Amino acid sequence: MPAVVAPARGWAGMAGSHKGSRYLLDGDRFAPSRGNYARFNSRCACLEWMMAHRAEIALGAPGATVRPVSLSRWLLGLD
Repeated sequence: MPAVVAPARGWAGMAGSHKGSRYLLDGDRFAPSRGNYARFNSRCACLEWMMAHRAEIALGAPGATVRPVSLSRWLLGLD
């Protein structure tokens, strides 16, 4: 799953965020979300999606680095 970390307090990508807040990306809006996450069967498929939509992701998550994560590790705070 593609994930981002808020680079600053009050980040434009997610109103009311704190620096370091972690979010998964919405598969339709290409922006951080609290639901409707983009899910993939493999890391490769996630990377391909990220590359295909890098312009939209840059608009939806400005200034944040997007990286593929394992959902189970992300939920535990390990990724």
